[in-house]
Amino acid sequence: MLPILQVITLVLVAVGVSLTLAHALELPGKMRLGKENYVAVQSIYYPGFTIGALFGEFGAIIVTLLLLIATPSETLAHLLTFIALLMLLLMHALYWILTHAVNKFWVADQKLGKAGAAFFNPSSERIGEDWTRLRNRWEYSHVARACCAMLAFVALAAATAL
Repeated sequence: MLPILQVITLVLVAVGVSLTLAHALELPGKMRLGKENYVAVQSIYYPGFTIGALFGEFGAIIVTLLLLIATPSETLAHLLTFIALLMLLLMHALYWILTHAVNKFWVADQKLGKAGAAFFNPSSERIGEDWTRLRNRWEYSHVARACCAMLAFVALAAATAL
């Protein structure tokens, strides 16, 4: 049972790595865009990345916690799994602290489906009109999230190899 849980955990964490790494790798090109093009490009992420993050990130946290419980304590594999869980939780916290408010700003003027509107809950509240500050916050938060995701994946891969 443990090997199956390890594989499921690695796959779900890989989804999180893929999504965050895609954002991080886009950074150099997107930083060259003017406001109009940048704002237009932002709309391509919804709903695909939202759905991927919902299942990949939440799923990864849940199965990593289950894997931590199932891994014998006082082993290196347990410690590495714990580190992976901490990195996933930090990655998730970075989204809610830094990224989500900017996402709400980007989608405030878009027509969203029922699920999108419920998730983003766009409001008239403005977190600032300086689009370069918002862009930088969004872009660099994804670089930080990609680092957390990659560290979680490496820790889990190492734990699985033991």
